Amino acid sequence: MVNYAGGLSAQLMIAAESTVGTAVTVTTGYEMLGGETLAFDPTFLDGQGLKAGTGYKRASRTVVSRVQAIGDIPMEFGDRGHFGLWLKHAIGSTITTPTNIATTAYKQIHTPGSKTGLSLTIQEGQTEASDQVVKPFTYNGCKIPSWEFSCNDNQIAQIKFTVDAWNETNATALAAASYTSGVIPFSFADATTFTVGGTASTAAGETTIGGSPTTVTTVCNGVTIACATPMKTDRYGLGNAGVKREQFENDIPTITGTLTSEFTNLTDFYNTFKANTTTPLQLAFSHGDAGSSNPFLLSFIFPAVRFKTAQVNVPGPDLLTQAVTFEAYDDGSGTNPVFQVKLVSVDTTL
Repeated sequence: MVNYAGGLSAQLMIAAESTVGTAVTVTTGYEMLGGETLAFDPTFLDGQGLKAGTGYKRASRTVVSRVQAIGDIPMEFGDRGHFGLWLKHAIGSTITTPTNIATTAYKQIHTPGSKTGLSLTIQEGQTEASDQVVKPFTYNGCKIPSWEFSCNDNQIAQIKFTVDAWNETNATALAAASYTSGVIPFSFADATTFTVGGTASTAAGETTIGGSPTTVTTVCNGVTIACATPMKTDRYGLGNAGVKREQFENDIPTITGTLTSEFTNLTDFYNTFKANTTTPLQLAFSHGDAGSSNPFLLSFIFPAVRFKTAQVNVPGPDLLTQAVTFEAYDDGSGTNPVFQVKLVSVDTTL
């Protein structure tokens, strides 16, 4: 392997922890994008005592009272390569093993649940320019309070995970970089299913849309889906040496979206927005064959979305644009989840 002096030698590896906060050996590698910001974030306290003749803060009276690590990890969303492990921890899904569909094709159904007891060990390898040696930065007790998926015209689909970790250490040995072979990222061209309307139903733990949903004909050139799970991330207590305890959900989670569109018609979004009603929304990316004519798939289903904005204005002589925002809600059925993310790939494990 070539050792570069900069980010070309950087690496990212993760593994699920058996006990929250107890680091494990990382085993699964991912190709992260530039813009990664995960970093050690100590809280410094400067002594405020007054000493005759001294006008500045004294180094000897500065202490660290808390430690943590926070930041974002962006990556391209691939058609295989254990993205289900990230989704499980980002969504709080209960899935443990993918289900075989046929031959080499396996599906995963992720629906939101509690993140209690779920945590990751994350290790980044960062290259020191002076010797081109990749140095380890290992984070334990990693939770994912929020994530954001996006895909725009002429771009590859991306997902960004916001990480809240207990601590960082440089003492854990760098794991050998290991990646899934053959990963092909989903792209804007793979958005083969985009519908509104119909009827959502859930059977055997999987949600589908029936009842003749309407294919969106509006020219949408970008989508962003964002999920936020507020968490108590400052659970510091006596006897823990400034290290937090497990982060728990402490407020209502939200999942929202934005569609950047031309103003093509009133029926796709505006009429539902104006009527203040809810509708199912489905967006799926697919390509290739995971096995026995089952395409690789990344699918989002929202049984009840409410469009919060869909207004059209005239900025000039060009085609009119329509910025559509939506939020997903519990549809009150008692059976359908607030949202579902489905993967079909060749991954036999998360």
